[in-house]
Amino acid sequence: MSRLTDLIARARAKDAALGEELEKEFKALSSRRSFGLNFERHKPENVELPGRPIRKGDKVNILPQRGSTKKGDQNLWKVLKISKVGDVRVAELSQLGVDEPDVREVQVDNLVVVAEFRDYIYPGLISTGKVERGGDKPYHTVINGENFHVLEALTYTHRGKIDLIYIDPPYNTGAKDWKYNNNYVESEDLYRHSKWLAFMERRLKIAKDLLNPNDSALIVTIDEKEVHRLGLLLEQIFQGCRTQMVTTVTNQRGVARGQEFARVDEYAFIVFVGEGKVNENSDDYLTSDETASKQRIDIWNRLMRRGTDSLRQDSPRQFYPIFIDPERKAIIDVGDPLDVNTSRDTVECPKGLKIVWPLRTNGDEGRWTLGAEKLRLYAKRGMAKVGSYNKKRDSWSISYLISKDIKRIDNGEIKVLGKDENGVLLLELSDSISRKRLPRTVWFRDSHNAGTYGSALLKNFLPGKKFPFPKSLYLVEDMLRVFLEDKKNATVLDFFAGSGTTAHAVFRLNRQDGGRRKAILVTNNEVAAEEQSTLKKKHLRPGDRDWEQWGICEYITKPRIQAAITGKTSQESSVKGDYKFRDEFPMADGFEENAEFFTLTYETPVAVQHNVSFKRIAPLLWIRAGSQGKRIDKIPEKGWEVVETFGILENLDQSIKFCRAVKAQKSLRIAYIVTDDDRRFQAVTRQLPDSVEPVRLYESYLSNFRFSMGR
Repeated sequence: MSRLTDLIARARAKDAALGEELEKEFKALSSRRSFGLNFERHKPENVELPGRPIRKGDKVNILPQRGSTKKGDQNLWKVLKISKVGDVRVAELSQLGVDEPDVREVQVDNLVVVAEFRDYIYPGLISTGKVERGGDKPYHTVINGENFHVLEALTYTHRGKIDLIYIDPPYNTGAKDWKYNNNYVESEDLYRHSKWLAFMERRLKIAKDLLNPNDSALIVTIDEKEVHRLGLLLEQIFQGCRTQMVTTVTNQRGVARGQEFARVDEYAFIVFVGEGKVNENSDDYLTSDETASKQRIDIWNRLMRRGTDSLRQDSPRQFYPIFIDPERKAIIDVGDPLDVNTSRDTVECPKGLKIVWPLRTNGDEGRWTLGAEKLRLYAKRGMAKVGSYNKKRDSWSISYLISKDIKRIDNGEIKVLGKDENGVLLLELSDSISRKRLPRTVWFRDSHNAGTYGSALLKNFLPGKKFPFPKSLYLVEDMLRVFLEDKKNATVLDFFAGSGTTAHAVFRLNRQDGGRRKAILVTNNEVAAEEQSTLKKKHLRPGDRDWEQWGICEYITKPRIQAAITGKTSQESSVKGDYKFRDEFPMADGFEENAEFFTLTYETPVAVQHNVSFKRIAPLLWIRAGSQGKRIDKIPEKGWEVVETFGILENLDQSIKFCRAVKAQKSLRIAYIVTDDDRRFQAVTRQLPDSVEPVRLYESYLSNFRFSMGR
C-alpha cells in the first residue's frame, strides 16, 4: 500500500482534485471488509437538468440535432461565457476532463445543464399546482426531481424526522426500467448488478439520515433479481438495526418464467430503526381471506337449519333457491319459496350462476333458517354471504348474522370495518375484546393482487393511461398500517413514487381513523423509453412542454393524486367504482386532504444570500415547519411576518414586534431569522419562547448543503 500512497501523493502534486478523488477511492477500498458485500462503486450518475437556464460556469452536454434519435455528445463542457449574435444566444464552451480541451461555440438552445454527483447543490422548489380539500390539515408533497438531489434537499427539512420510508425501486430486471449516467442499463451489461448497488447505496445512506433514529422503519420492495444483494447492502448501511424480510403474494396465477417455477410473489425488506416495531393486528395476513375474516371475528352462522324440524316439509316456506356467482363468491339473487309438491328441478338457473339449495349431507331436502324476504334484506345489508365450497358434494354453504350478533354490532361490541368487494360486512371485535396477533412473514391476500388492485384500479383514476406494474393499493395500505396504526401524525416518504400509490394509501388510512399523516413523494419526469424515440422524431427534446407532458410526474403521478383527492379524473368526470377493502365508499367521494406539487430547482449560494432566490427557498422553509397553513412566499415589506407554523424576521430592527407576534401564535414552530451577525441572532433567540426553534438564514441552509451528502 505504501507504493500506492506514494503514487497518490505524486498525482496530488500535479492535480489536487484528482489526487483527492484517488485518495477517497483508496480509503474506500482499504477499509472494505473481505467478507460481506463487495462491489464496484461506479462513477456516480450525472443528471441532465432540462429546463434549467444556462449560466456562465455551468457544466453542460451538447444535445443532438432536433429530429435525431441518436445520442448526443457524451463529453462534458464548461460554459466560459454567453453572448448574443443577433437574436441568438451563443455559449463559448471548453471541454472538461481532457489534457488539451477543445473550445467551441454552440447555441444555448442546444445545451442542457448537467449536475455531477460530486457537485454541491443548493435546492429550491417551484410550486406547479395544488389540491385543497382538507381544511387545516397538513399538505402532502409531490416533488418532481432527481431523487438523490431531492433527498439532499430533505436533509434540510426532515433530518431525523421521517417515521416511515416505503420505496419500490427499479428491480434491475434488464429491461429499460432505470438509467445510470443517462443510459439504460441493459441485461447484457456485465456491471449491471454493481451499478444498481452503487445507485441504491448512495440513496439509502441519505435515507438513513432522514429516518427518526429513535423510532422508525424502512420498507424496500424487490423481486428475486436483487433480493440477496439488497439484503446484504441494507445490513451494511443500517448496522445495529434489526432487519426482516416479508414475502407477499402479488399474483396468485403466477408469472411464467420459461421452464422455471411460475413466480407469484415479491419481497419486502423491513429495517427497524431504534424502537421501531410492528403493531399487533387482528389479521395475520397469512391465512386465506375467508379464514382471515374468521380470525377477525367468527360469528357467521350457517343458514342451513340443523337439528329437529330441519326438513323441507317441516317449514315449506323456507325451501327456496339462492343464486350465487361462484367466481366472485357473491349472492346475486334469492328465489321465491317452492310449493311442497313442486320439484326443485323446475327452477332454471341463469347462465353463469349456480343454484344453492338447502340439501342435507345425505341428500335429503332440508330448509333454510330465514325466510326468502328476510334473506334478501340481509344480503342487501351485507349480513349474509357465500361461504365455503364442498367439492365432493358440489355444494356451497351460505352464512348469515343472527339477531344476537346484530345487536352486538349496534351496541359497539362488534365494529364494522367496512365491506368487502361483494358488499359483505367486515367485522372486528372492539379493542377491549379483540384478540391481537402479529403479522406473519408471508402475506397471502386476494386484496394484494397487483393486477386487480394495482393496474385495474389505477385505470379508474387515469382512464386511457397505462403505468407498468403498480402495486396493489391495499397491499401498500396494509404495509403502512402495521407501522402507523398508532401514529396518526406520521410523516411517510417514498422517493421512488411512480404512480403515487403510497400517498393514496395514506389518504385511506387518514379517512379510517381521522389521522393527519402526511406523505412526501419524490419522482422524476422521465418519459417512457418506448415513447422517447417517437417524440424525438417529432423534433422534441426534454424540457419542451410537449415532451414534459408525457413524463411520469406530469402524466401519471400528479393526475392520480388529484383524482384520488377530488374524486374526479383529469377529464372532470367522476371516478368510477368503489373502494371495497376495510371500508366501502365510492371513489368519486375523494378524500379530505391537501396536496401541493413542486419541481426541484438549483440555486446559486450568492443568489440565496442576497434574497434573490427567496421565492424558491420559501417552500423548503414551509415544509420544514410542517407543510401546514399559509406560506410566506416573499420577503415581507414590513421586515417580518408570522403565519400559523413559522415566522420570518428580515429586518432585525423589528425584532420586538416580531417576537411579540411569535408569542401570540401558539401553533408556531420555527422562527427564521435572516442575519449574518451571530450576536444579533442570539439576541433575538433569547426573546423567543422555548417551544419555538430559531433558525438562522441563510447560514443554516447554506451550511447544510456545503457538504457532499452521501457522496
